[in-house]
Amino acid sequence: MDKAEQTIRKLLALADIKVDGDRPFDIQVNDGEFYQRVLRDGVVGFGEAYMAGLWDCKALDELIDRVLRADLEHAISPLSMLLPVLKAKLVNRQSSARAFDIGEYHYDLGNELYRRMLDKRMTYTCGYWQNANDLDTAQEAKLDLVCRKLALQPGMRILDIGCGWGSFAAFAAQGYDVRVVGVTVSREQLELGRELCKGLPVELRLQDYRDMDGTFDRIVSLGMFEHVGVKNYRTYMKLVRDSLTYNGLFLLHTIGTNTKKTSVDPWTDKYIFPGGMLPTPSQVCAAAEGVLVMEDWHNFGVDYDPTLRAWMANVNDHRAELRQLGYDERFYRMWRFFLLSSAGAFRARRNHLWQIVYSKSGLDGGYQGIR
Repeated sequence: MDKAEQTIRKLLALADIKVDGDRPFDIQVNDGEFYQRVLRDGVVGFGEAYMAGLWDCKALDELIDRVLRADLEHAISPLSMLLPVLKAKLVNRQSSARAFDIGEYHYDLGNELYRRMLDKRMTYTCGYWQNANDLDTAQEAKLDLVCRKLALQPGMRILDIGCGWGSFAAFAAQGYDVRVVGVTVSREQLELGRELCKGLPVELRLQDYRDMDGTFDRIVSLGMFEHVGVKNYRTYMKLVRDSLTYNGLFLLHTIGTNTKKTSVDPWTDKYIFPGGMLPTPSQVCAAAEGVLVMEDWHNFGVDYDPTLRAWMANVNDHRAELRQLGYDERFYRMWRFFLLSSAGAFRARRNHLWQIVYSKSGLDGGYQGIR
Protein backbone atom coordinates (compact mmCIF):
# COMPACT_ATOMS: atom_id res chain seq x y z
CA MET A 1 0.00 0.00 0.00
CA ASP A 2 1.63 3.25 -1.13
CA LYS A 3 1.51 6.58 0.71
CA ALA A 4 -1.31 8.03 -1.40
CA GLU A 5 -3.55 5.06 -0.65
CA GLN A 6 -2.73 5.20 3.05
CA THR A 7 -3.56 8.91 3.17
CA ILE A 8 -6.91 8.55 1.40
CA ARG A 9 -7.92 5.52 3.46
CA LYS A 10 -7.18 7.41 6.69
CA LEU A 11 -9.18 10.43 5.54
CA LEU A 12 -12.18 8.31 4.55
CA ALA A 13 -12.03 6.53 7.90
CA LEU A 14 -12.73 9.88 9.59
CA ALA A 15 -16.18 9.69 7.99
CA ASP A 16 -16.50 5.96 8.73
CA ILE A 17 -16.10 5.12 5.04
CA LYS A 18 -14.15 2.00 4.10
CA VAL A 19 -12.44 1.19 0.83
CA ASP A 20 -13.97 -1.97 -0.66
CA GLY A 21 -16.27 -2.26 2.36
CA ASP A 22 -19.63 -4.02 2.25
CA ARG A 23 -21.90 -1.14 3.27
CA PRO A 24 -23.83 0.79 0.59
CA PHE A 25 -21.91 4.02 1.29
CA ASP A 26 -18.45 2.41 1.18
CA ILE A 27 -16.20 3.12 -1.81
CA GLN A 28 -15.32 0.36 -4.25
CA VAL A 29 -11.99 1.20 -5.89
CA ASN A 30 -11.67 -0.13 -9.44
CA ASP A 31 -8.26 1.33 -10.24
CA GLY A 32 -5.38 2.32 -7.96
CA GLU A 33 -5.02 5.58 -9.90
CA PHE A 34 -7.97 6.79 -7.79
CA TYR A 35 -5.72 7.56 -4.82
CA GLN A 36 -3.19 9.67 -6.74
CA ARG A 37 -5.98 11.49 -8.60
CA VAL A 38 -7.74 12.53 -5.39
CA LEU A 39 -4.53 13.44 -3.57
CA ARG A 40 -3.39 15.58 -6.51
CA ASP A 41 -6.67 17.23 -7.51
CA GLY A 42 -8.86 17.15 -4.39
CA VAL A 43 -12.60 17.62 -4.96
CA VAL A 44 -12.17 17.91 -8.73
CA GLY A 45 -10.10 14.72 -8.82
CA PHE A 46 -12.67 12.88 -6.69
CA GLY A 47 -15.46 13.68 -9.14
CA GLU A 48 -13.36 13.12 -12.25
CA ALA A 49 -12.18 9.76 -10.91
CA TYR A 50 -15.83 8.73 -10.55
CA MET A 51 -16.60 9.92 -14.08
CA ALA A 52 -13.68 7.83 -15.34
CA GLY A 53 -14.91 4.72 -13.54
CA LEU A 54 -11.97 4.54 -11.12
CA TRP A 55 -14.36 4.01 -8.20
CA ASP A 56 -17.99 3.25 -7.51
CA CYS A 57 -20.44 3.58 -4.66
CA LYS A 58 -23.96 2.20 -4.43
CA ALA A 59 -25.27 4.91 -2.08
CA LEU A 60 -23.38 7.91 -3.45
CA ASP A 61 -25.70 10.38 -1.75
CA GLU A 62 -25.05 8.83 1.66
CA LEU A 63 -21.31 8.81 0.97
CA ILE A 64 -21.32 12.55 0.24
CA ASP A 65 -23.47 13.22 3.31
CA ARG A 66 -20.79 11.55 5.44
CA VAL A 67 -17.92 13.29 3.63
CA LEU A 68 -19.44 16.72 4.20
CA ARG A 69 -20.37 16.12 7.82
CA ALA A 70 -16.74 15.14 8.44
CA ASP A 71 -15.56 18.22 6.46
CA LEU A 72 -13.28 16.03 4.33
CA GLU A 73 -13.56 18.23 1.24
CA HIS A 74 -11.29 20.73 2.96
CA ALA A 75 -8.74 18.10 4.01
CA ILE A 76 -7.06 18.17 0.59
CA SER A 77 -6.70 21.59 -1.04
CA PRO A 78 -4.44 21.57 -4.10
CA LEU A 79 -3.65 24.90 -5.72
CA SER A 80 -5.86 24.04 -8.70
CA MET A 81 -8.91 24.23 -6.42
CA LEU A 82 -8.20 27.91 -5.81
CA LEU A 83 -8.73 28.87 -9.45
CA PRO A 84 -12.55 29.28 -9.34
CA VAL A 85 -12.21 31.29 -6.12
CA LEU A 86 -9.59 33.59 -7.63
CA LYS A 87 -11.67 34.02 -10.78
CA ALA A 88 -14.70 34.97 -8.71
CA LYS A 89 -12.73 37.54 -6.72
CA LEU A 90 -10.95 39.13 -9.68
CA VAL A 91 -13.55 38.83 -12.45
CA ASN A 92 -17.31 39.34 -12.63
CA ARG A 93 -18.07 35.89 -14.05
CA GLN A 94 -21.79 36.70 -14.12
CA SER A 95 -21.53 39.97 -16.07
CA SER A 96 -24.04 40.86 -18.76
CA ALA A 97 -21.48 39.84 -21.39
CA ARG A 98 -21.53 36.31 -19.93
CA ALA A 99 -25.27 36.21 -19.22
CA PHE A 100 -26.10 33.56 -21.80
CA ASP A 101 -23.11 31.26 -21.09
CA ILE A 102 -24.89 29.18 -18.44
CA GLY A 103 -27.92 28.76 -20.71
CA GLU A 104 -25.77 27.35 -23.47
CA TYR A 105 -23.63 25.19 -21.18
CA HIS A 106 -26.22 23.66 -18.86
CA TYR A 107 -29.81 24.38 -19.80
CA ASP A 108 -29.23 23.79 -23.52
CA LEU A 109 -27.96 20.25 -22.89
CA GLY A 110 -31.15 19.10 -24.59
CA ASN A 111 -34.85 19.21 -23.81
CA GLU A 112 -35.08 15.44 -24.24
CA LEU A 113 -32.81 14.93 -21.22
CA TYR A 114 -34.90 17.21 -19.03
CA ARG A 115 -38.20 15.80 -20.34
CA ARG A 116 -37.16 12.40 -19.03
CA MET A 117 -35.66 13.63 -15.77
CA LEU A 118 -38.20 16.15 -14.49
CA ASP A 119 -41.89 16.07 -13.52
CA LYS A 120 -44.69 16.39 -16.05
CA ARG A 121 -44.58 20.22 -15.82
CA MET A 122 -40.77 20.28 -16.25
CA THR A 123 -40.02 22.12 -13.03
CA TYR A 124 -36.25 22.23 -12.48
CA THR A 125 -36.33 23.44 -8.86
CA CYS A 126 -36.96 21.92 -5.42
CA GLY A 127 -40.34 20.30 -4.82
CA TYR A 128 -42.40 20.78 -1.64
CA TRP A 129 -42.87 17.36 -0.05
CA GLN A 130 -44.83 18.26 3.11
CA ASN A 131 -47.94 16.43 1.91
CA ALA A 132 -46.56 14.77 -1.23
CA ASN A 133 -45.48 11.22 -2.02
CA ASP A 134 -44.37 11.65 -5.63
CA LEU A 135 -42.49 14.19 -7.74
CA ASP A 136 -45.45 15.52 -9.72
CA THR A 137 -47.42 16.23 -6.55
CA ALA A 138 -44.42 17.80 -4.80
CA GLN A 139 -43.77 20.16 -7.70
CA GLU A 140 -47.39 21.25 -8.01
CA ALA A 141 -47.43 21.84 -4.25
CA LYS A 142 -44.35 24.05 -4.58
CA LEU A 143 -45.84 26.05 -7.45
CA ASP A 144 -49.07 26.55 -5.54
CA LEU A 145 -47.13 27.50 -2.39
CA VAL A 146 -45.41 30.25 -4.39
CA CYS A 147 -48.71 31.53 -5.77
CA ARG A 148 -50.25 31.65 -2.29
CA LYS A 149 -47.22 33.37 -0.77
CA LEU A 150 -47.50 36.02 -3.48
CA ALA A 151 -51.27 36.37 -2.88
CA LEU A 152 -51.97 36.25 -6.61
CA GLN A 153 -55.23 37.80 -7.76
CA PRO A 154 -56.93 37.60 -11.19
CA GLY A 155 -55.60 40.13 -13.66
CA MET A 156 -52.24 40.68 -11.98
CA ARG A 157 -49.14 41.05 -14.14
CA ILE A 158 -46.30 38.75 -13.04
CA LEU A 159 -42.60 38.67 -13.94
CA ASP A 160 -40.84 35.31 -13.75
CA ILE A 161 -37.04 35.80 -13.73
CA GLY A 162 -35.40 32.61 -14.94
CA CYS A 163 -38.64 31.04 -16.13
CA GLY A 164 -37.19 27.74 -17.36
CA TRP A 165 -39.69 25.89 -19.52
CA GLY A 166 -42.54 28.00 -18.17
CA SER A 167 -43.81 25.63 -15.47
CA PHE A 168 -44.63 28.39 -12.98
CA ALA A 169 -45.95 30.72 -15.69
CA ALA A 170 -48.37 28.09 -17.01
CA PHE A 171 -49.45 27.00 -13.51
CA ALA A 172 -50.12 30.56 -12.34
CA ALA A 173 -51.90 31.57 -15.54
CA GLN A 174 -54.14 28.49 -15.46
CA GLY A 175 -54.88 28.39 -11.75
CA TYR A 176 -54.83 32.06 -10.74
CA ASP A 177 -55.91 33.89 -13.91
CA VAL A 178 -52.81 36.10 -14.10
CA ARG A 179 -50.64 37.31 -16.98
CA VAL A 180 -46.99 36.27 -16.90
CA VAL A 181 -43.83 37.51 -18.59
CA GLY A 182 -40.98 35.04 -18.24
CA VAL A 183 -37.31 35.56 -19.11
CA THR A 184 -34.67 32.89 -19.69
CA VAL A 185 -31.12 32.78 -21.08
CA SER A 186 -31.64 29.33 -22.65
CA ARG A 187 -32.76 29.04 -26.26
CA GLU A 188 -33.78 25.39 -25.73
CA GLN A 189 -35.95 26.34 -22.76
CA LEU A 190 -37.52 29.22 -24.67
CA GLU A 191 -38.47 27.06 -27.66
CA LEU A 192 -40.12 24.30 -25.66
CA GLY A 193 -41.52 26.70 -23.05
CA ARG A 194 -43.41 28.66 -25.68
CA GLU A 195 -44.88 25.40 -26.95
CA LEU A 196 -45.96 24.30 -23.45
CA CYS A 197 -47.52 27.72 -22.68
CA LYS A 198 -49.30 28.07 -26.01
CA GLY A 199 -52.78 29.55 -25.68
CA LEU A 200 -52.11 30.98 -22.21
CA PRO A 201 -51.58 34.66 -21.26
CA VAL A 202 -47.85 33.96 -21.02
CA GLU A 203 -45.02 35.70 -22.84
CA LEU A 204 -41.59 34.06 -22.68
CA ARG A 205 -38.49 36.00 -23.73
CA LEU A 206 -34.82 35.22 -24.34
CA GLN A 207 -33.52 38.01 -22.12
CA ASP A 208 -31.04 38.79 -19.36
CA TYR A 209 -32.62 40.03 -16.13
CA ARG A 210 -30.65 43.27 -16.49
CA ASP A 211 -32.66 44.09 -19.60
CA MET A 212 -36.08 43.87 -17.93
CA ASP A 213 -38.58 46.62 -18.66
CA GLY A 214 -42.03 47.58 -17.39
CA THR A 215 -43.64 47.22 -13.96
CA PHE A 216 -45.27 44.20 -12.38
CA ASP A 217 -47.61 43.46 -9.50
CA ARG A 218 -45.54 40.45 -8.49
CA ILE A 219 -42.08 39.14 -9.32
CA VAL A 220 -40.87 35.59 -8.78
CA SER A 221 -37.48 33.96 -9.32
CA LEU A 222 -37.23 30.19 -8.88
CA GLY A 223 -33.71 28.74 -8.95
CA MET A 224 -32.04 31.52 -10.94
CA PHE A 225 -30.32 33.57 -8.22
CA GLU A 226 -27.55 30.96 -8.03
CA HIS A 227 -26.30 32.34 -11.35
CA VAL A 228 -26.37 36.04 -10.40
CA GLY A 229 -23.08 36.27 -8.46
CA VAL A 230 -22.30 38.30 -5.36
CA LYS A 231 -20.91 41.20 -7.40
CA ASN A 232 -24.36 41.60 -8.94
CA TYR A 233 -26.70 40.92 -6.00
CA ARG A 234 -27.25 44.60 -5.21
CA THR A 235 -27.96 45.44 -8.86
CA TYR A 236 -30.40 42.53 -9.01
CA MET A 237 -32.34 43.69 -5.96
CA LYS A 238 -32.54 47.27 -7.24
CA LEU A 239 -33.82 46.08 -10.61
CA VAL A 240 -36.51 44.05 -8.85
CA ARG A 241 -37.52 47.06 -6.74
CA ASP A 242 -37.74 49.32 -9.77
CA SER A 243 -39.88 46.74 -11.59
CA LEU A 244 -42.45 46.37 -8.80
CA THR A 245 -45.64 48.36 -8.37
CA TYR A 246 -46.07 50.22 -5.07
CA ASN A 247 -47.76 47.32 -3.23
CA GLY A 248 -45.83 44.65 -5.10
CA LEU A 249 -44.29 41.48 -3.71
CA PHE A 250 -41.18 39.57 -4.77
CA LEU A 251 -40.50 35.91 -3.98
CA LEU A 252 -36.89 34.74 -4.22
CA HIS A 253 -36.45 30.96 -4.31
CA THR A 254 -32.76 30.07 -4.18
CA ILE A 255 -30.28 27.48 -2.98
CA GLY A 256 -28.04 28.94 -0.29
CA THR A 257 -25.25 27.88 2.02
CA ASN A 258 -23.89 28.64 5.47
CA THR A 259 -20.33 28.44 4.18
CA LYS A 260 -19.13 31.77 2.84
CA LYS A 261 -17.48 31.30 -0.53
CA THR A 262 -17.37 32.97 -3.89
CA SER A 263 -18.17 30.02 -6.13
CA VAL A 264 -19.72 26.57 -6.09
CA ASP A 265 -17.31 23.70 -5.47
CA PRO A 266 -14.59 23.35 -8.15
CA TRP A 267 -15.98 20.15 -9.71
CA THR A 268 -19.47 21.65 -10.08
CA ASP A 269 -17.94 24.85 -11.44
CA LYS A 270 -16.03 22.88 -14.07
CA TYR A 271 -18.69 20.41 -15.19
CA ILE A 272 -22.18 21.57 -14.21
CA PHE A 273 -22.65 25.27 -13.38
CA PRO A 274 -19.68 27.37 -14.53
CA GLY A 275 -19.74 30.65 -12.67
CA GLY A 276 -22.34 29.39 -10.22
CA MET A 277 -22.41 30.86 -6.71
CA LEU A 278 -24.48 29.97 -3.65
CA PRO A 279 -25.38 32.98 -1.50
CA THR A 280 -25.08 33.14 2.26
CA PRO A 281 -27.79 34.75 4.42
CA SER A 282 -25.59 37.78 5.10
CA GLN A 283 -24.94 38.33 1.37
CA VAL A 284 -28.65 38.22 0.55
CA CYS A 285 -29.52 40.56 3.41
CA ALA A 286 -26.77 43.03 2.50
CA ALA A 287 -27.98 43.13 -1.10
CA ALA A 288 -31.58 43.87 -0.11
CA GLU A 289 -30.81 46.23 2.79
CA GLY A 290 -32.35 49.64 2.13
CA VAL A 291 -33.77 48.37 -1.17
CA LEU A 292 -36.55 45.92 -0.30
CA VAL A 293 -38.35 44.93 2.90
CA MET A 294 -37.96 41.29 3.90
CA GLU A 295 -41.35 39.93 4.96
CA ASP A 296 -40.73 36.19 5.30
CA TRP A 297 -37.87 33.63 5.13
CA HIS A 298 -38.67 29.92 4.71
CA ASN A 299 -36.01 27.18 4.65
CA PHE A 300 -37.09 23.79 3.32
CA GLY A 301 -33.74 22.57 1.99
CA VAL A 302 -34.40 19.05 3.28
CA ASP A 303 -37.00 18.76 0.49
CA TYR A 304 -34.26 19.00 -2.15
CA ASP A 305 -32.96 15.60 -1.07
CA PRO A 306 -36.05 13.64 -2.23
CA THR A 307 -36.38 15.92 -5.27
CA LEU A 308 -32.87 15.11 -6.47
CA ARG A 309 -33.31 11.41 -5.77
CA ALA A 310 -36.55 11.43 -7.77
CA TRP A 311 -34.74 13.06 -10.69
CA MET A 312 -32.03 10.41 -10.46
CA ALA A 313 -34.64 7.65 -10.45
CA ASN A 314 -36.15 9.12 -13.63
CA VAL A 315 -32.74 9.24 -15.30
CA ASN A 316 -32.19 5.60 -14.36
CA ASP A 317 -35.61 4.62 -15.71
CA HIS A 318 -34.79 6.24 -19.07
CA ARG A 319 -31.10 5.38 -19.20
CA ALA A 320 -31.36 3.25 -22.36
CA GLU A 321 -33.30 5.97 -24.19
CA LEU A 322 -30.82 8.65 -23.10
CA ARG A 323 -27.92 6.54 -24.31
CA GLN A 324 -29.57 6.31 -27.74
CA LEU A 325 -29.94 10.10 -27.71
CA GLY A 326 -26.17 10.50 -27.26
CA TYR A 327 -25.84 10.76 -23.48
CA ASP A 328 -23.02 8.25 -23.07
CA GLU A 329 -21.69 6.40 -20.01
CA ARG A 330 -19.35 9.22 -19.04
CA PHE A 331 -22.25 11.69 -19.11
CA TYR A 332 -24.38 9.32 -17.04
CA ARG A 333 -21.68 9.02 -14.38
CA MET A 334 -21.15 12.79 -14.38
CA TRP A 335 -24.89 13.39 -14.00
CA ARG A 336 -25.25 10.74 -11.28
CA PHE A 337 -22.39 12.33 -9.36
CA PHE A 338 -24.03 15.75 -9.76
CA LEU A 339 -27.53 14.73 -8.65
CA LEU A 340 -26.61 12.39 -5.80
CA SER A 341 -23.75 14.47 -4.40
CA SER A 342 -26.19 17.41 -4.37
CA ALA A 343 -28.72 15.26 -2.49
CA GLY A 344 -26.00 14.43 0.05
CA ALA A 345 -25.15 18.11 0.45
CA PHE A 346 -28.74 19.00 1.31
CA ARG A 347 -29.06 16.03 3.65
CA ALA A 348 -25.89 17.14 5.46
CA ARG A 349 -27.45 20.63 5.76
CA ARG A 350 -24.46 22.11 3.95
CA ASN A 351 -26.83 23.52 1.33
CA HIS A 352 -30.30 24.97 1.92
CA LEU A 353 -33.34 26.03 -0.08
CA TRP A 354 -34.77 29.40 0.82
CA GLN A 355 -37.97 31.12 -0.21
CA ILE A 356 -37.75 34.77 0.79
CA VAL A 357 -40.68 37.15 0.34
CA TYR A 358 -39.96 40.86 -0.06
CA SER A 359 -42.24 43.86 -0.38
CA LYS A 360 -41.27 47.08 -2.09
CA SER A 361 -41.74 49.32 0.93
CA GLY A 362 -43.47 47.26 3.62
CA LEU A 363 -47.05 46.00 3.77
CA ASP A 364 -49.65 47.76 5.88
CA GLY A 365 -50.50 45.41 8.74
CA GLY A 366 -47.58 43.13 7.92
CA TYR A 367 -47.29 39.88 5.98
CA GLN A 368 -48.73 36.53 7.05
CA GLY A 369 -46.24 33.75 6.33
CA ILE A 370 -47.65 30.73 4.50
CA ARG A 371 -46.36 27.16 4.78
